Amino acid sequence: MAVQQNKVSKSRRNNRRAHDALVAANPNECANCGELKRPHHVCAACGHYDDREVVAQADDIDLDEDAA
Repeated sequence: MAVQQNKVSKSRRNNRRAHDALVAANPNECANCGELKRPHHVCAACGHYDDREVVAQADDIDLDEDAA
């Protein structure tokens, strides 16, 4: 079990934790629909990535009644 040899001061403890803060998200606008999306990810609203459709949306897919 680890036991400290000397007391760690509040200043030294807080200096160690100085880099533990969370950073804010950096959203970008989708070039196709204008919604905010994460950089280098497919747009969740329209399914486009880099000016091309990668994921077809559910309302665009035609399912046969026999297949479902």
